[in-house]
Amino acid sequence: MAAEQQTQPQQSDERTEEPELKYLEFVQFATIQALMRCAILYSYAKERAGPLKPGVDTVEEAVKTVVAPVYDRFHLVPVEILKYADRKVAEFDRHVPSNVKKVSSQARSVVSDVRRDGVSGFAKTVYSKYEPTAEQCAVSAWRRLNQLPIFPHVANAVLPKAAYCTEKYNEVVVSSAEKGYRVSNYLPLVPTEKIAKVFSEN
Repeated sequence: MAAEQQTQPQQSDERTEEPELKYLEFVQFATIQALMRCAILYSYAKERAGPLKPGVDTVEEAVKTVVAPVYDRFHLVPVEILKYADRKVAEFDRHVPSNVKKVSSQARSVVSDVRRDGVSGFAKTVYSKYEPTAEQCAVSAWRRLNQLPIFPHVANAVLPKAAYCTEKYNEVVVSSAEKGYRVSNYLPLVPTEKIAKVFSEN
């Protein structure tokens, strides 16, 4: 009995010594997520099989009987292939120019920010960072378009209708948020006052 207790900690130490994937960890993560979702979907369908449930159980047991020995023998093969591919990516990484590595590290940074803050938090950060630049570009484009002979006439015809549509859109988003519709949390309001202020100043 004491010998069994001593071997168990050694096995857990061996598991922690396995090197983690450096480049392809996202593949392993995505695979685990997909398998978990498939398992949930399968259990949901199995629960609602109704009169077919005994047949489903019989087929499941037959598949387990056939697949279990194959799984026991080859279940580590995908992990080993992934580790091999990760080592090859590491070798390839030595030959990649520094500019590409910089872009790659920025992409990893973006992914970690999205994981940490969520998509909406990340979108707010990007929006606050690039909003002034977007405003300047829009004002510059507006000035250049106004230099065209026909554009001011078209703009005077289209702008009131566009303002009306954006006002109605904002009203619908606000009213759906008040009613408790979740989708309204993801819909942005059009800042009509701010747009008017920016364009009137310039």
